[in-house]
Parts: sequence; C-alpha cells; structure tokens
Amino acid sequence: MRSRLTILMSIKPRFAEKILKGEKKFELRRYIFPIPEHSRIIVYASSPIKAILGEFESGRVFKASPEAVWRFVNTFPDAGIEEEDWNYIRGARYALAIEVLNPVYYDTPIPLEIIRRYIPSFVPPMSYQIVRPGSPLAQVLKHLIKK
Repeated sequence: MRSRLTILMSIKPRFAEKILKGEKKFELRRYIFPIPEHSRIIVYASSPIKAILGEFESGRVFKASPEAVWRFVNTFPDAGIEEEDWNYIRGARYALAIEVLNPVYYDTPIPLEIIRRYIPSFVPPMSYQIVRPGSPLAQVLKHLIKK
C-alpha cells in the first residue's frame, strides 16, 4: 500500500468552489503521478482568486485512458462533471478521476501574497505538487491553515 500524501492542487476557481461545496464529486486530471487513496488534497484556486481555499480527501482514484475515465465518471449521475473536464483530459495518454471525499472550506482563505511573505520564491503548481513533510511549504501551511 502506498503511503498517503499531502498534495497542493491548482484548480480553476469555479471548479474549486464546486468541489469544496460538495457539488463536484470527482476531479479529473491529466496523469502525472499516482495519487494514493486517502491523500490530503489542498485546493489552490488559480487566477483570478490566487488563494488556498480548502481541502479534501482523495477517495477512489481511477487511472485509465481519457475515454475510459470519462465513461467511469459518467456512471455517477451526480458527479458534477462538465464538458470542460473532458476538454482538459482529452488527448492525454492517461487521465485520473479523483473522488472527492470530506471537502472542507477553510475559515480564512490563504492568498498567494501571504504565502510569499513566508516563502518569497513560492510559485503555485501548474497542476499539482507533493507537499513534503517538514518542507518550508508544509511548515507554512501548518501555520496558516485554519479549519
């Protein structure tokens, strides 16, 4: 069994909102690396919001061709998946469907400029990055996140 990870994931603001409100049950991604079930996914809403808004736990993670992932998520009538999700994964060699469990909106969003007060060179990931235990980012997030 792979160990759980903490992952900072950049998501378009409208999708981040739907995930954290519990309206979007799966996040679709082009495949970069395997995401273990029960990982902590910290949600960074990209431009124009540019802030960490909350988190969720990854449930089932389905890796397959984009077509197979699309068929899989569409077997769930309330998945909250839109045509734009398909446009994002279409053409990738592999894609992931990450089940959203236990979404939590943080009491206070963490804007990019606040993170950069602690880590001036911080650049949000284009897609997602692992937050290594003990790393400067892990320490800053532990200090700033208020649920």
